[in-house]
Amino acid sequence: MAVLLAAPLAAQKRKVPPKKAPANTAPALPLKTVTPEMRCPSLIGMGIKTVRSFCDVPAGRDPAQGVIVSLPPHAGAGTLMFDLHARHTYSEDEMKRGKSYAHYRAGIGALTMTGELLQRAAVDAEFRSAADLFDRIGGGAGPGGMKAVAPAGREPAFIEIPENVAQVSLLGETLDATTPAGHETVVMPGRPIAIVSNMLFEYHPVAGKQ
Repeated sequence: MAVLLAAPLAAQKRKVPPKKAPANTAPALPLKTVTPEMRCPSLIGMGIKTVRSFCDVPAGRDPAQGVIVSLPPHAGAGTLMFDLHARHTYSEDEMKRGKSYAHYRAGIGALTMTGELLQRAAVDAEFRSAADLFDRIGGGAGPGGMKAVAPAGREPAFIEIPENVAQVSLLGETLDATTPAGHETVVMPGRPIAIVSNMLFEYHPVAGKQ
């Protein structure tokens, strides 16, 4: 009787629980990096050294007045990447007079087109000589055909963009500047307070919408 009882018990121990059916989810498509379409209210021009396109970021709160970046459909959150620069006005006369020092702290916000703040970015840069400029911009009336406005410093920015967001607006929020003209912190709507360049978007494409 003991042998007969043991056999069913052993069979019970050997039972394997049924395997769960795999979830019916398609694997994410590989990450893709593109240069997104960008509407720049004030395009400064092309860099002489980097051959980048430099765009002013205006101060304000109305997303329609900012630097508008249009993004491709993305599965899950994507990452908007760009370089943020201080906005410096270069003067040969100030250089000769030894009064060229400038210090900038500029902050911008990345907003949805309905005004929701996604994330902030900031740059802190000092200027003492032309070597402190990130690049010079061509197409101006200055020496060598260069414009006086130039990007100073470089701060990489990484903004997480939710899946349901198709457009982002970049707007200036704060500026603390010390220049030969004095110190200022007041920011008027529409005034350019920083510069962006090298705009990229990294994302997982939506299947069938690459």
